[in-house]
Amino acid sequence: MYRSLFSRTAKRLFATSIVTAPVVAYNFPHAFCADSEKATPVMPMVTMGGTGLIVSKLSFGFWATFGSKREEDVECVKQTLSTARRAGVNFFDNAETYGDPRGKAEEIMGDALEWLRSDENPESALWERSKIVITTKIFWGGDDINEMGVSRKHIKEGLDKSLTRMKLDYVDVVFAHRPDPLTSVEEIVRGFTQAIREGKAFYWGTSEWSAAEIVEAYWVAKMNDLIPPVVEQPQYNLFTRERFEKEYDILYKAPYNMGTTIWSPLASGVLTGKYNRGIPKGSRLDQKNYQFLLNSFDKEKADRIPKVEKLMDIATRLDCSVTQLSIAWCANNPNVSTVLLGSSKVWQLEENLASLKVLEKLTPEVMKEIEESMDNKPKMPWHYGRTL
Repeated sequence: MYRSLFSRTAKRLFATSIVTAPVVAYNFPHAFCADSEKATPVMPMVTMGGTGLIVSKLSFGFWATFGSKREEDVECVKQTLSTARRAGVNFFDNAETYGDPRGKAEEIMGDALEWLRSDENPESALWERSKIVITTKIFWGGDDINEMGVSRKHIKEGLDKSLTRMKLDYVDVVFAHRPDPLTSVEEIVRGFTQAIREGKAFYWGTSEWSAAEIVEAYWVAKMNDLIPPVVEQPQYNLFTRERFEKEYDILYKAPYNMGTTIWSPLASGVLTGKYNRGIPKGSRLDQKNYQFLLNSFDKEKADRIPKVEKLMDIATRLDCSVTQLSIAWCANNPNVSTVLLGSSKVWQLEENLASLKVLEKLTPEVMKEIEESMDNKPKMPWHYGRTL
């Protein structure tokens, strides 16, 4: 009896050590060469929470990158995705609502993937389905009342349409793009469980859900023999920290072991420094579709711009851009599974990928200087780090 109990306990502890510890991959075969001017270090690979799925620390997202601009073409998308893949990126994120018209981002991704995976592409081996992780998100599928939300009906119909646009049989992860106040948590869990059992996804996750909503979904799943969410996709950057670092703290531990795929590491471009002297023509905040971002920026710029300038001074001393410093700071957080990059040009993506070089420069002294410059570290509750 005692031997059996010890064996079960040992197995459980061993399994926990695997799913919670980051996994560093061997040298990725197509990473940039070390002697290249644009060389990047080996892409770190980590487990996504407790899933066992291994993802690149930096990843590529289609929000506000492709599918919204008339002048773009599939060739541009192919070049950008190829650059990411050669650097070791294996995680690509989309959503049914991305693009103009809605769904265009998935469509253009599907067209690019069709060629990338074909015999016409000399690097097609990099794009074998087993080697890449593709995700999409369901919530805003259309204008009709039943084409929105995450009812079981829309989860099935929305995901089917997404797969058709991307020319895929399945996605690796499907997200509930937002919490749905009109649908019970049990119905949402049942809807995503059904999608997984039908073979249209392997995992499901949430995006911008509260910790309480995620915990409820987890236990509803456990009590009803359903599949719980395993990953959250929140906004996280040097200006947006409260939810990720404080509210979600409980989710990174057992039994939840949630992975995270964080978006907007550059705070919609504010952390690049390009808005320090106004709104450049053609920038994201200058576009009609992103007016909501401009409204938020106008309210907060008096506080944010001086902090960006302090970060630029730190970046100069580290021989990097403030963009790279901001991305590296996000990637340095062990609770971040992967950082979604939103680059629409190859040179932007190459600069962002080079953020990996900055990781080794983030010493405790540098991190302390960043904290002092930002002065916004969330205050943890009194019981943080204690056993209750």
